[in-house]
Amino acid sequence: MQHCRMTTLALSKRGSLTLPPALRRKMGLDKLRNPLLLVEERDGGLFLQPAVALPVRDLPKAQVQAWIARDEADMTAFQTMKKGSKR
Repeated sequence: MQHCRMTTLALSKRGSLTLPPALRRKMGLDKLRNPLLLVEERDGGLFLQPAVALPVRDLPKAQVQAWIARDEADMTAFQTMKKGSKR
């Protein structure tokens, strides 16, 4: 079982959070020029993990095509579901 350490952070009026320096170091964010975090909603909470931004030109073409195909399938499913729920 993985031990989880909890930290309380204040949320500014603009929605900003400030991560403590020790946490930034632990996540390796202090070494990055423009650190990014991926925020994922999970079970009523938020999960943060380091992220990296890559120019699209540096991504494999097959990966981009797979993402586009998945997005198009999701949109088709959504539109089908939306039509089925109208009365």
